[in-house]
Amino acid sequence: MCRHLAWLGRPRSLAELVLEPPCSLLVQSWAPRRQRYGTVNADGWGVGFFSPGRPAPARWRSARPLWAAASFASVAPTLTSGCVVAAVRSASVGMPMEESAVAPFTDGRWLLSHNGRVDRAVLPATRNAESTVDSALLAALAFDRGLDALGPTVQELGLADPGARLNLLAADGDRLLATAWGDTLSVLSTADGTVLASEPWDDDPRWRDIPDRHLVEVTSAGPTVTPLT
Repeated sequence: MCRHLAWLGRPRSLAELVLEPPCSLLVQSWAPRRQRYGTVNADGWGVGFFSPGRPAPARWRSARPLWAAASFASVAPTLTSGCVVAAVRSASVGMPMEESAVAPFTDGRWLLSHNGRVDRAVLPATRNAESTVDSALLAALAFDRGLDALGPTVQELGLADPGARLNLLAADGDRLLATAWGDTLSVLSTADGTVLASEPWDDDPRWRDIPDRHLVEVTSAGPTVTPLT
């Protein structure tokens, strides 16, 4: 239902991460290569990133297609960060079309994006969600429980809603956490850092697919992958 990515490593411009790769999020907004649900991601986009000396992440979100974001395209080459979460959205039927429904969501410390869907009936009520969209409610639940409990939270929701797709990406400036649950996730590690993405942004043979129902943690030492049984 969406495409997203997260980067941890050498500071890179938002343009390098989101706009310039051959199969970037920009391209995936109209021509994703591995998307199983939906065909385009034109219902919004968002980028969140961390800056030195600023504890809270910055965000830039819109309910318009990424290809229409001329202002972002002009500024993105000048903004750099060593930790970024970005997404393009394909809204589920019946979900609100608004900027606040677009990932990444934040609690002031973490950034979180959700690729998939979950029945809102299995999500506890919360006052902290940025929107009534399922992804925002899921993000609020993850923030309330703490991201160190991300794996158990996904397992619990997967049992409550067997049809849920719960691919999550989260970042706090120093590490990334991700789950592969019902949709695609790939990882590329280089000397400069590690990117996690719904699908590879190029044809580099070093990309690896994360098996379904696995948790990924990325630190400066690289990625660690563990099963979610």
